[in-house]
Amino acid sequence: MDVAVLGMGRMGRAIAGRLLEGGHRVTVWNRSRGRAAEIVSAGGREADSVAEAAEGVEVAITILADDAAVRAVAFGELRASVADRTVYVDCSTVSPTLSGELAAEFSPRFLALPVLGSPVAVRAGQATYLAGGDGKLVDRLEPVLAPLSSTVRRYDTAPMAITAKLTTNLLLLSEVVALAESFAVGRAGGLGDDQLRELLGASPMVAPGLKNRFEGVLTGSQEGWWTTGLGAKDAGLAIGVAHAAEVELPSAAVVRSRYEKAADSGLDQADIATVTRLYRAR
Repeated sequence: MDVAVLGMGRMGRAIAGRLLEGGHRVTVWNRSRGRAAEIVSAGGREADSVAEAAEGVEVAITILADDAAVRAVAFGELRASVADRTVYVDCSTVSPTLSGELAAEFSPRFLALPVLGSPVAVRAGQATYLAGGDGKLVDRLEPVLAPLSSTVRRYDTAPMAITAKLTTNLLLLSEVVALAESFAVGRAGGLGDDQLRELLGASPMVAPGLKNRFEGVLTGSQEGWWTTGLGAKDAGLAIGVAHAAEVELPSAAVVRSRYEKAADSGLDQADIATVTRLYRAR
């Protein structure tokens, strides 16, 4: 199929690369050029504009940082340039409100498809995709979804799929902060890093999804793909979902403030694991 991938962050490049490996014809776009070299070298084509990228494609995918970026692209050039037969898929982590707006605007050809997993997991075909929208549309997209992953969970609406993503993200964000604080307690009482590894490295108290960030939280250094700035954004979106139902999340508010502080301290492009640096003795 002819597919456009709009957004060449690490996740966007991973999705585009996976689609190329699956035999699809892929055109990519990014607001700033120069981030798609590996995709072009693998056989993809880089477009100069959203309109150029979306022209004639069967599927257009956005994978962008936040509501503002998705809104600008979707309600701008993309809406004006996609053909009636084009399916629009948004893999970004945005608010359920925006996802609902996109579903209404691009109905019946819109699917929310947020991703659970790192760029490495995406490239290996091991990520989980949360499909929100018409089940028949999911079936129609099977040729695109198949090379991406064998794990696609279905939800009746786009906002439900986004809510599922935020539910998962908040849990991991909270676990990272909790692990950082546990390490801080251990160090405050005289435990060294090797002792903390021995104590918690294989402990059932550390969730499986947290294992790949254990060393990053322990040392304060990890290759970043989910930044502290985006972590703060996602925690805020999760809080917003609960507040809309008049449910307070006091712990989540603290978690968000931790990532905001980390981002404000110069770690805005560093991985969420580096929030642990807030707990280092001065």
